[in-house]
This record gives sequence, C-alpha cells and structure tokens, in this order.
Amino acid sequence: MSALQRMKNALTKWLVLFLLFPFSLTAQNAHTDVKGMVRDEQGRALPGVSVTAKKADTAFSATAESKPDGVFSFSQLPSGNYVFTLSLVGYETQTLSGYELKPGATASLVVKLQQKERALSEVVVVGYGTQRKEELTSAVSSVKAKDFVKGSVNDASQLIRGKVAGLNIITPDANPTGTSQILLRGLNSISNAGANPLILVDGIPGSLTTVAPEDIDRIDVLKDGSAAAIYGTRGTNGVILITTKKVNGELPPTVELNSYATIQSIARKLDVFSANAYRQLVAQQKPGAMDYGANTNWLDEITQTPVSQVYSINLKAGNKNTNYIASFEYRSLNGIIKKTDNKFFYPRFEINHNMFNGKLKFNGNVSGYQQSYFAGADGGSYRGDIYRNAVTYNPTDPVKAPDGTWTQHTDKTDYVNPVSLLEETKGENKYTDFRTFGSLSFLPVNGLTFKLLGSHDEQHSTRGYYETKQHISTVRDGKNGYASRGTTRSTDDLVEATAQYSGSWGAHNLTGLAGYSWRKQYSENYYMQNWDFPSDFFTYNNMGAGKALSRGEAVEYSYAEKSTLLSYFLRLNYNFKERYLLSASIRREGSSRFGANHKYGNFPAVSVGWNIQKENFMRNVNFLSSLKIRAGYGITGTEPSGPYKSLNTIDFNSFAYINGEWIQVISPSKNPNPDLRWEKKKEGNLGLDFGLWKDRLTGSVDVYKRTVDDLILDYNVPTPPYLFPTITANAATMQNKGIEVTLNGVPVQGKHFSWFTSVNYSTNSNKVVSLSNDKFSVKAGYFDQGATGEPIQTITHRVQIGQPVGNFWGYKSVDIDDNGHWIIQGQDGKPKPIAQQQPNDKTILGNGLPKQYLNWNNTITCKNFDLNVTMRGAFGFSILNMAQMFYGVPVMLTRGNLLTSAYNNVYGKRPLADDQELQYVSYFVQKGDYWKIDNITLGYHFDLHSEHIRGLRLYVSGSNLFTITGYKGIDPEVSISGLAPGVDDRNRYPSTRTFTLGANISFQ
Repeated sequence: MSALQRMKNALTKWLVLFLLFPFSLTAQNAHTDVKGMVRDEQGRALPGVSVTAKKADTAFSATAESKPDGVFSFSQLPSGNYVFTLSLVGYETQTLSGYELKPGATASLVVKLQQKERALSEVVVVGYGTQRKEELTSAVSSVKAKDFVKGSVNDASQLIRGKVAGLNIITPDANPTGTSQILLRGLNSISNAGANPLILVDGIPGSLTTVAPEDIDRIDVLKDGSAAAIYGTRGTNGVILITTKKVNGELPPTVELNSYATIQSIARKLDVFSANAYRQLVAQQKPGAMDYGANTNWLDEITQTPVSQVYSINLKAGNKNTNYIASFEYRSLNGIIKKTDNKFFYPRFEINHNMFNGKLKFNGNVSGYQQSYFAGADGGSYRGDIYRNAVTYNPTDPVKAPDGTWTQHTDKTDYVNPVSLLEETKGENKYTDFRTFGSLSFLPVNGLTFKLLGSHDEQHSTRGYYETKQHISTVRDGKNGYASRGTTRSTDDLVEATAQYSGSWGAHNLTGLAGYSWRKQYSENYYMQNWDFPSDFFTYNNMGAGKALSRGEAVEYSYAEKSTLLSYFLRLNYNFKERYLLSASIRREGSSRFGANHKYGNFPAVSVGWNIQKENFMRNVNFLSSLKIRAGYGITGTEPSGPYKSLNTIDFNSFAYINGEWIQVISPSKNPNPDLRWEKKKEGNLGLDFGLWKDRLTGSVDVYKRTVDDLILDYNVPTPPYLFPTITANAATMQNKGIEVTLNGVPVQGKHFSWFTSVNYSTNSNKVVSLSNDKFSVKAGYFDQGATGEPIQTITHRVQIGQPVGNFWGYKSVDIDDNGHWIIQGQDGKPKPIAQQQPNDKTILGNGLPKQYLNWNNTITCKNFDLNVTMRGAFGFSILNMAQMFYGVPVMLTRGNLLTSAYNNVYGKRPLADDQELQYVSYFVQKGDYWKIDNITLGYHFDLHSEHIRGLRLYVSGSNLFTITGYKGIDPEVSISGLAPGVDDRNRYPSTRTFTLGANISFQ
C-alpha cells in the first residue's frame, strides 16, 4: 500500500470517528450505573442474593449477585424505568418498582430481605418479651397484619375474627359505637362473666378502641394458663397483645396513605304488616286493629343509607440509630338508624433512639384518641325502643297530625312514635384518651438487658342529653323538658422494671427474666339530672333552670375510686439443643381490692415441650418439617370487679321520718369481708404443633381443662349479726374444657397464582360445680338471670349446680289446643293447659352458648390480584327469639303492629288464639346454628413506574354478605356475654351488610 493510500485510509478513519463522536457521547450518557447493598433484618450483609433488573415495557433485563459484603452492582444499564427483583433461598422475594434510571447518573439501592418464617421458626410476642415459636411451650396464637381481615372494621378485635381457634369474637349488631364481645375458651367467671381478655397495647393496658385498627402490626393471643400466668390476676380471661407498627433499622422517609368509604344496608328485616295488609286485619275486625288513614313505613322513617369514611396517614423514617413513626387517622362512622354516628381522631407519634453503640436504647410514645357521637339516650348512644317502636307502630298512623304535632297514643305504655324519639332528643357524648409512655433499655454486657418502662393514661368524658317539651317524656309523663349532664376523669399509671439475661453454653440455652410492676388506677365521676325547664333553648347547657332538682325529685351525685396493684415476677426458659424445652414462671401480686387477710396471691406456671423432628431417629422422615408436643399448667386469677368489695361501705341516701320531719341517715350498704380474695383458675393444656412437606401443611391441636375456684358471688346473710343482707365472698366453682384445631395449607403455590387456606375449629363446654362452701351458700342450688321485659316480665335463664352456664329456663310447649292456647309439659312430664302453669313446671329449654365454632379463611393471589374470603360459623346453641315471642302472636295487635307470621299455623294446627296472652315458652327458643360468608375482599396491586410512588392497591370488599341458618329471627349472631347469653333482644340495633371501596398507597 502506498503512502498516499495509507494517508487516505487514516483520514477516513478519523473522519468517521469525528462524525460518530457526538453519537458515542450520547450513547455513553444514555446508560446508568447501579450499586446496591442487601442486608437481613438485623442489618447483616447478605451474600449470594440474586438481583434482576428489568427495564419496563421492553425485553431487556440484567442479573447480578451480591458479594460477601452484600454489595451488588450493574454497569451501563440503559436509562429508563426499572423493576428490581431480589431473591435468596430462605428469604422473602422483594420487588422494587418505579425506579427511573437517568442518563449519566449513578443509582444506589439499600434493601432489606425478610427471612421466610417457617411454622416453628417465626417469632411470637409473649408476656414481657418475644420467643421463637420453635421454643414455645404454651398455647399462643399470632396474626400479622398481612393476615388481618380485610375491609372495614370497627375495632381492633375484628381484624382477627375467625383467625384464632378458641377466640370467639361476636358483633351482635351494627351500632357504630358498639364494640365486639370476646370470649376466649369459654366463661371463666360468674360475677364478671362479660369481661374481655386483658388487652395490652405495646405492653400497656388498653382497650379495643385504644389504637386505630390501621395502626396495628400484629396481634398475639395468650390462650392457656401457662402463658397468661405471668399477668397474675389479670390473666384469667386470656391476654391479647397488640403491637403497633414500628420502624426497624434504616428506612428513607416513607408516607403511607390508607382510605376507604363504606355504605350499609339492613341485612334482614322483620316482616311486619304493611299499611294495606294491616287494613285487611281491620276489615276482618281483628281485636285491636285500627285504621288511621295513612301509609307509613316506620322502619324507613328512622333509617338511612349510611356512608362512612376512614382516612389514615403514616409517616416513618429511620437510620441505624434513630427512627420515628407518626400516624393520624380520622374515622367517621354513620349508622343505619338516623343520628347514630361515631367519630374518632387518632394521633400517634413514636421515636426510638440508640446510643453508645446500641448499649442504651430509648423509646418514647405519645398517642390517644378523641371520640364523639350523638347521645340518643341518657348516657348512651342509642335508645333501643326506637327500633322496637318502628316495628310495632301502626302503619296506618301518620308521622305527624294535621296540626304538626307528633302522632302519639299516650294511653298505651311502651308505645311511642319512633320518629319523635329521634327528633325530640338532643345530645352529645365526648371522650378523650391521652397516653404517654416510654422506656429505657440498657445492655451493659452481651445478653443482659435492663429495662425501665413508665406510662400515664388519662381519660376524660363529658356527656349531655336533653328531651324537649315535645318529647313523650313531657307529652305523656309531664317532665316539661328533661336534661342530664355527666363528666368522668380517670387515670392509669404504670411503672415496670425488668432484667433479662440470655446465654448459651454448648447445647444449653437459658433465658431468665425478673421484674417489678406497679399500677394505680383512679377515677372520679359526676352526674346530675333536672327537668321542668322554662324553655328548650339551652337544652342541657343550663341545668340550674330546671325546677325538679330544687324540689328534691331529680338526682345529683359524684364519687371517686382508686385501686393499686403491686407485682413481682420471675420467668425461666431453658432448652437443650432446642430439642427439650422448659418454661417456668411465678408472679406474686398484691391488690388493694383484696380483703385484709388476703392482700397477696401467687400465680405459678410451668410448661414443657419436645421438638421431636430434631431427634436423630427422625432424620430420614423427609415429609415431616416440624413436630412438637407441648404440655403446660398455670394458675391465674381475677380481681373483684370493684375496688371496695371487701370493705364496709355506708350510704347517705336513706331518710327517716322523725318528729314530723325527714332526716337524712347513714346506713350500711355493704358488709366487710377481710377474707375476700382472687378467683383462682387452674388450667392444664396439652398441645401438638406440626409441619408437613416443607410446611405446605401446618397445624396445631390443643386440649385443655380449666377449674376456676373461689368464684365471687353476693350471698344472702342474716341481719343481725351482719349489718347488711348480702356479702361478697368466694365460694363457687366452675369447670371448662375444650379442644382447638388449626390447619394451614398452601394447596397451590406458583409464580403467578397461589392459594393459602386456613381452617380452625374449637369446642368448649362448661359446668357449674358448686355455688357454696361451708360458710356461704346458695341454698336452692341455683339462681336466676335475665329478663323478658314487659308485659311478660319473667326470668330467662338459670345458673344451676351441675349444669352449664347459659341454660334457658321456662315452660316447654308441646302443642296447642283446639282453641289456639298453649299446652305445656308439666313437672310430671304430662301435657297440661298453660292456664294451669306452676313454677315447678319450668325446665331447661336449651343453651345460649355455642358449643362449637368453625372458621375458614382463604387468600388467593393471581398476578396482581388478591382475593380474601372469610367464612365462619357457630353450632350447638339456641336463641330466644324475642321479636317472634312479642310480635309474632295475634294478641299483640291490641298493642301495635305484628309480624306477618303471627297468623301462621302453630305445630301444624292453627294460629294462636286472639286472646292467647304473651308467654315465654320453648316454641320461641330456636336452633341458632349458622354459617356466614363474612367477608370477601378483591384487591389489585398496580405496577407503577414511578420514582416516588412505591405501591398502590385498590380494593372492594363486602361484609356480612350471606348467612345460612334455620333461625327465624333477624341474625343468629347474638350476644354471648354475661350469664344470659343467646337472647335476640327486641331492642337490638339492626344488623347490616357493608360494602367498602378503599385504596392503599405509599410514597418514598
């Protein structure tokens, strides 16, 4: 090649390079380097993590793997929107979407992977700490936020309804101010039969409304005596531990928004006569039927289609030393009955700070809530006879008379225009709860932790209520305007100090805990009422204007009470090779509520476990991933329900007529009992935990038996020598036993489709063993509970030795005669007319407590869709159908409207006679078994290619959708609280079907 040719070639190359130079710069600038680090939950580097970077809307992807220091990198990725996926065996796969890689920039990622939790390796919250489930020897159940019931809830307990075997959560109605009834392993007390389990929020005593449901991270339930004994006299009904959302380790500033709106409709209405159908009764000259010319649907007049709204915002951030979380929630709940509402505002702020390389840790928390709702009753939110009168008021009556006054029939008792009860009532109830608590933890050496915790909870409430001069209390009873005011203030102070040491020596692992607890509760209350006001203008804000108080007719009072609880406790957990497990604890507790001779009580517990799958002989059993048997025994107690039950109290409300004038006198109102002590529950529990096929199927079985001694009752005593005719004493005994089974399965688990299902079953039976001891006795061997109300006016239940609590007690109807009158079974077993009834003819008619509960929960995911279905049922119980008993018989036509079933044949013969008076008989005690499709929620997660929006989920939900039952009333989910369960009250707030539309969104 000539020199000239070489020069031409060189010039050509330089020219091409020169022409391509701008494009090469552009190409270089159109790429991005990415560096990142992967850590575990403890902040340790994770090597070997597979990282995939996929460019959105293209087929381009790249992979990398983290090095021993947890660092991974991508070089020269084309700019654009990316989705990063990180996976490692044994850890949850994490997907990060919405990352925009800009040309020429360098992107950084810091990612934490959560370890997959096998059935026996997850951590559960227990009393004063946490424990690996693999090492757990007691009956404890845990539900995390991802497994909560989806859709709308009114309180924290509804998040785990149907999720925990043996924990039965009932919502008897849709009152927006109502809270759920909770029964864990049956009844455990007689004097305090309606008590819920002890509820602790981040270790501090609270209630179902203490914290916003959207602010909860997990709920753990301590079910048996060996788990709950560490809480002494507060643990008999079980313990529910609520843990709020936290920030762990480093987190860039993140905002989470959650919002939903609901609408409701009545799930099932009582079928009463319409105006036109009622006029046919008038035409038939039925006794009591009157036509007033109007067409009124009274239920429509008092109800609405309520729309409720919930808004929640959560802000959180953190680094290796400091993190915080702040949340605010507003809940505006409206009820199906007009003017029933409930508004909540929840603020919460928590900060955590580590000092001296983690040797000293500080936690501070400020939270609370403000609640307000319409006062539809004196001191309450809802007046039950509004619904009752809407059912029974004559449908031919107009709402108002031509002169504009309310239509009323003052000659009838318990019969009031329901719209007037709503509209002529003014009032508001307000509650404020302000909680502050904090803790200091000091770790002087490895394994040793000292912790000091303190909290102060202060609650205030004010209530005002007014009935106008157009209210029935004036129109019929001459009150001339009625008002009441009330205030309460209460404080709850807690100080706890604990020391915990954890250490391992070869195959031996030991954790010891010692602690001290002091708690003081104080409350003061004020209430007054007045009536006969000159005007309605000031309602309840000018109480002195009424005249009744000055005449000595109205009531005004105030009182204060306090109690103190002092405790010391120890716990020891030991295991050998994580194979053989032992836990033992004892709490010594003193209470000011106990009698002078029994101020302190001891509450020990012991439990053992055996992880069988860790034995050498199980090494080749490949299908078994875990197998553990447990056994535990523990003693817990129950304090007297009031602070002064053991003391001699006096009453200033008595008057004596002496020398022509009334003189206020002091009289005893309670006998002292220095021997009053705690109710003592002794419980044994046997359990089995297992996992099969790499935990595709897991489960547990628990069998328990409880004996509760020294139950507190009020006993009749002679006067003299006693000053008062009753005394509070410990003398009764009750037994409970049951079985709980939980099965969790993953029938399908794929890349784009998975199905998780969980079934739990529980059964419980109880028996009253004794009501007496050698000093105090119930001579008859029973006492009666419950009341039907007017006009029947009789008891509904009997608590009897040798029988379970909850038995209905009344006349067993077996037929009707040719004239349509009841025939009942006599004491001798022979039929007799009900007109010849005697008290000894009464017998057990059924039981209002379900013997069995079954729950079935399903979660299905398909790509970005998620579907959650919750079903639950209760079996083996009866319900007293009060609506049918009062409004399903012809004689009630003389008092108002009827159910259309009132003229159906009874026992296949004929309707009841028009003159058959109301009676409480077994015909109205009906089988209550039911199966509910309780909740269906469908959600969709959006793949967002946004730099700041980290996640968006929209969902729709339906609750209380469908019920399969043979029960003839409105809803078989009735009250299980107290000693008279299973009553479908005629004043019951209607049950509703709820539909929800919601969104969850997070920003960084």
